[in-house]
Amino acid sequence: MSVDLPCSDSAVVAVSVVVPVRNEAGNVSPLIAEIAAALDGRWAYEIIYIDDGSTDATAERLKAARRQHGNLRQIRHATSSGQSAAVRSGVWAARGAIVATLDGDGQNDPAFLPDLIAAIEQGGKRIGLAAGQRVGRKDTGFKKIQSRIANGVRDAILRDGTRDTGCGLKAFRREVFLMMPYFDGLHRFLPALVRREGFDIAYVDVTDRPRRSGVSNYGFFDRLWIGILDLAGVWWLIRRKKPTPHATEVE
Repeated sequence: MSVDLPCSDSAVVAVSVVVPVRNEAGNVSPLIAEIAAALDGRWAYEIIYIDDGSTDATAERLKAARRQHGNLRQIRHATSSGQSAAVRSGVWAARGAIVATLDGDGQNDPAFLPDLIAAIEQGGKRIGLAAGQRVGRKDTGFKKIQSRIANGVRDAILRDGTRDTGCGLKAFRREVFLMMPYFDGLHRFLPALVRREGFDIAYVDVTDRPRRSGVSNYGFFDRLWIGILDLAGVWWLIRRKKPTPHATEVE
């Protein structure tokens, strides 16, 4: 993994926006402009793009964008490691106490980032995650059906109270994310794992948009069985969780 850091390490950052991408060259510049439009003047923030082994011009587009946006950081995985690994690399590199995420294909509208960030700030320490919930989805009929089935099965087993865990628009406390056990596919189970750590979740309705350019990097049948195994693993993690004991130092 390589990291380019145009910002000073001493820069004060309240919010880190993490954007995982793979082969999204055509979506880089428009999305960065939209993130800036949503957050400029509201928070001290940084944008961290994780290039997950792209083979197109994504790296070059990011390098060019960094000349215009001083708060843009670029992290590159030498080989593609998946969306969860990309998000994790971004969270580890983040300087902000609050981390917001969105997909890099343009379907997630950055205009909803302020609502998600505000939900974390206003919720106090009890809110560990603000989760975007898509309405009016622009996906194909088949993708909507597979998502509905997957969400229904997941909620029946994990009872995480979330109708849509696949939305990339999220905000969470960095410290809460780092408490959770890491595994490939983690990003699909954040609500259940946040509840496992004893935190509540805020929900924000967001509207979906069509992809601007390129094609989806994520299929259905190539992750079906992995998803089933992940679901079983998360169920086991929740069952094995013990309450954190109340501890006080003895003088």
